Amino acid sequence: MTAKDSGTGLLIPAPAQHKPTPSRHRFELRNLGEVAALIALIAVFAALNPSSFLSPDNARTILDHAALPLIIGVGSTLVILTGSIDLSVEGLMGAAGMTFVLLSANSRGTADLGFWAIPVALAVGAGLGLVNGLVHTQLKVPSFIVTLGVWFVGLGIATLLFGQASIPFLSDQGLKSWPTSLTLGLPNSFLLAAVVALVGIGVTRFTRLGRFAYAIGNNEEIARANGVPVGRYKVYVFVAAGACSAGAGILASLQLGAGSATVGTGNLFLTIAAVVIGGTSLAGGKGGILRTAVGVLMLTVLNNGLILSGVSPNLQSAVSGAVLIAAVLAAAWPHRSRLRIVK
Repeated sequence: MTAKDSGTGLLIPAPAQHKPTPSRHRFELRNLGEVAALIALIAVFAALNPSSFLSPDNARTILDHAALPLIIGVGSTLVILTGSIDLSVEGLMGAAGMTFVLLSANSRGTADLGFWAIPVALAVGAGLGLVNGLVHTQLKVPSFIVTLGVWFVGLGIATLLFGQASIPFLSDQGLKSWPTSLTLGLPNSFLLAAVVALVGIGVTRFTRLGRFAYAIGNNEEIARANGVPVGRYKVYVFVAAGACSAGAGILASLQLGAGSATVGTGNLFLTIAAVVIGGTSLAGGKGGILRTAVGVLMLTVLNNGLILSGVSPNLQSAVSGAVLIAAVLAAAWPHRSRLRIVK
């Protein structure tokens, strides 16, 4: 017998009727592991730094630092849910960020499009995401190779836009201070990231794009056999991821107050780590954006706590890398028989 899956709309074998088993309860408890780890991190660093870690200023600092990886993580999660991966994040951030700065009021005196600089920069990121999707699906090139190449294409575009002239600084002081300004006690950068995350959660739960992303990641061949246009929806996902990276590039340029081809440096590792630590499977089909948000907060709290504890920046990188490896091992071990190494 077959039945229609309420989430994906695909035909699947009808599940056997049986009572909940202890294994199900264990699975549900395991889902809370990331939240428990976040609470444990907060408790440890609050005990080590009682006067500074839980202060309102430090809480706002953590939320401000979490904004960029959270925005990027929305797009990265969608791509990973399909069983692919997007490594072009930093190049797209540089290209979109430079486009935004040069089309806004700046010290070089280039064209000032005002608000319209934002959609143009987003279109640059979405366009490069479209290249990722088309090359991956139409030419059958593994996503990690395509996106690695587009990373350097984006970086090259950003370098060309930067040129040989002086650094283009944003002229509007209000624009530069917008990310750190407070609304309802929270930094605008985090509120923007929260809105993007909520939109992403809505897309994954209530739209065909989100349901098909899970279906493709679960089993691409079965999804195709059930009539899912796999290639088309993969392209949509890469375009959405490109727009998210571009949005992060715009926000990073606002935080910097200037244009830089390398404005996205360091965000790829942090974001992929957050997606994996949050519990989204690298094999695709499992996870979600809410999990990624928890992973982003875990890494941001970890980095903030290590700084407040006086740990050397070099050791911070080593600790972050060790946490990533441990998280990947913990997440992949139960599914090691089906984990695909080549993405």
